Amino acid sequence: MLTLVLSACSQDAEMASEEPAAAPAAAEPAAYVFDRPPVAPSPPQSDLVGRGRYLVETIGACGNCHSGRDDDGNFIPGLELAGNFVIDEPAFTAYAPNITPDPETGIGNWTDEELDRAIREGIDRDGRVMIPPMAFPYFRDISSNDMAAIIAYLRSVPAVSRQVPDSVAKMPEVLPPTWGPPVTEPVPDIPRTDRIEYGRYLTHTLGHCTQCHTPLTPTGEDFSRIGAGMNIYPRPFGANVEEWSAIAANITQHEVLGIGTWTDDEIKRAIVQGISRDGRVMLPFMAFDFYNGISDEDLELIVEYVKTFPPSEATPPAAEEE
Repeated sequence: MLTLVLSACSQDAEMASEEPAAAPAAAEPAAYVFDRPPVAPSPPQSDLVGRGRYLVETIGACGNCHSGRDDDGNFIPGLELAGNFVIDEPAFTAYAPNITPDPETGIGNWTDEELDRAIREGIDRDGRVMIPPMAFPYFRDISSNDMAAIIAYLRSVPAVSRQVPDSVAKMPEVLPPTWGPPVTEPVPDIPRTDRIEYGRYLTHTLGHCTQCHTPLTPTGEDFSRIGAGMNIYPRPFGANVEEWSAIAANITQHEVLGIGTWTDDEIKRAIVQGISRDGRVMLPFMAFDFYNGISDEDLELIVEYVKTFPPSEATPPAAEEE
C-alpha cells in the first residue's frame, strides 16, 4: 500500500538566504486512548450466581452461539441462551442447544454432574460424544469453583421452551471418539497474582480465543503458531446473509501481519468494541458485545497474555491447498 503524506511548505519572502525554508515536520497522529467507562471487577466466588453471570455473559460469551438469531444474524429478544444457532460443516451440522432450565427442551432435568461432564468432556447425558465446535478441550480446565458458578447461573435464567434439532455427524469417521480422558479430580483456581497465567486462563480456557485464532490442521490446532489465525468461517450467520466469510485475525506479535506494533489501548478497543487500529469497524463473528462487559482488571490481564504470543504467520486453508 502506497501512502502519500502531503505537507504545506512556506517561504519567508524577506529572508536573505537563497535556501528555501524547511518544511515543518509532520505532526505525529495522537495515540488512541481507550475511553470505555470503567467496568467493575467480577463478583467474588461467594456470589455464585453473580460470578457465573459474569463468566457466561462476558468472557465466556455463551450467548454468542446459544442465543436465538434471525435469518440476518440478529439476536431475537426472549431467546437468550435458548439455542438453535447453526454451524454447517462438511463433517457435521451443529445446532447450539437450548441451555435454559426448561425441563422439556433445555437443561432443567440435567444434574450438575451431567452439565459439568458435558461442558468439560463433551459427553451428553446419554453417554454420547458431543459434536464440535464447542470448545471442550479448553473448557476442561475451567476451575471447579468457576464451573459451579456457571451452572448456578444457567439454572437462574428464565426457562424458554424451544425445541432444537439434534446435531448431526455427517462424517462420523473424522470426528474424535473422545475429547479427552475423564476429569476426575477437582480443578484448582488459578491465582490472580500470576498475571500471565491468569491471563491465559481468561483468554485460552474461559474465552477459548485461541480456538479460532490458532491455525487449524487436520489433527487439530497448531499451537506452535498460537494466535496466527487465518481460519475461515464462511457465512457464519446463515444462508440469508450477504456472501462474506469471517477470517480469524493474526493476534501474534508479528509487526506486519499481527498486532506487534499495536498499543495496549488499541488491542483493548478491538476486543471489546470491534474497532481495528485504523478505525475500521470489524465484522462478526467475534463477540464484541459480550466482551464489552469484561472488567478493566481482566482486560488488562488478557492483553498482557496475548502479547506473549511470539511472531508467527499462517495462510488461509484455501491458499495452503493451492
